[in-house]
Order: sequence, then structure tokens, then C-alpha cells
Amino acid sequence: MIENMRKIVFATGNPNKVKEVNEVLPETLTIVGLKEIGCTEELPETNPTLEGNALQKARYVYENFGKDCFSEDTGLFVDALDGEPGVYTARYAGKNCTSDDNINLLLKNLDGNNQRTARFRTIIALILDGEEFLFEGIAEGNISFERQGEGGFGYDPVFIPEGLETSFAEMTAESKNEISHRAKAVKKLIAFFENQKA
Repeated sequence: MIENMRKIVFATGNPNKVKEVNEVLPETLTIVGLKEIGCTEELPETNPTLEGNALQKARYVYENFGKDCFSEDTGLFVDALDGEPGVYTARYAGKNCTSDDNINLLLKNLDGNNQRTARFRTIIALILDGEEFLFEGIAEGNISFERQGEGGFGYDPVFIPEGLETSFAEMTAESKNEISHRAKAVKKLIAFFENQKA
């Protein structure tokens, strides 16, 4: 057992996100998902901004379970669609839609449009001993004309990071974690914890 191991709740029910974040954490920090603390309800997400949604979810866990926690909200912002899908990224094609449904709608809405610039933004809201902190990660890129690759999740098959020709879905987890929006926000979170120890 590593000394000074800190366990913190990641307020998400998405095992892909927990896995992705755990892969970049230092050994002194480990995260558990909502299932591990017995939280089975859907967390509220009713804010018009990523920051608001991330804080809302973290506050819910902190207030109802008394655990230090962090939550994140991620959005894909496509310039030609006036920033859509934005805060509705996960449910772009409707409440019970799949990632495929979302991608299909996105490609349909961009059909015939050569303006494909977009960015992923991740906001992490951390609540530690009752104090709130925000961290942001951004990945600039373009939306491809068709799916590329089988890996990743969400919109990864159609998001080409700036300066590259491969989509997130064509990258190894390690390569994606070097440049992804979520990894950038998590790195800021890690730096925050390291400064706390110093």
C-alpha cells in the first residue's frame, strides 16, 4: 500500500471516463466512481454552461455523501453550428441516444459544409474540504467528413486534433492522453494536488 494514498470520488457513472482519468493519475491518487459510494441516482445537469453543470454534480455528491469529489462536464463546440452541440454533447440526438446517433446527427448537420473547426472543452469542478476549484482543458481540431477508427468513445471517430490527420479513435489511449481535453484538465488537477503536498 502506497503511503499517503488519497482516494477521491469522480462523480460520473461512465466507466470509460474513470478508466481514462485513472491512467494519467500519479500513484498517490486513486479515484472511485459513483457506484463505489452507493450513488445510483442520476446527477443533476440543468445548467447552461459546462462550469455550472460540473459544479452542480460535484456539489450534489459532496452534500449528499459527504465525500471529497470532482466532477467534469465536457462539450464539443463546432464553429459552423454556432457552438453546437455544446452542453448537449452527450444527448445531442435525444435523451436516450447512442454515440452513433450523435455522430450521425452531427455529420448530417455539417453536410456540405467545409468549415469543420471545432474544440472539445472539459471543465473539472473539485470540492475539497468544502472549497471549490475549477480546471479547464481544451483540444482544438476539426470534424472529419466520415468516421475514422474504432477506438475511443463518444465523438472520437470524427474528431481530428489540430495538426494531425488521425482521429482520437485511431490513437492509442497513451497518445490520446497526451493531447486530449480531459487529460489536460486532469493534469491541472494533478498539479493542484502536488502543490498541496509541497
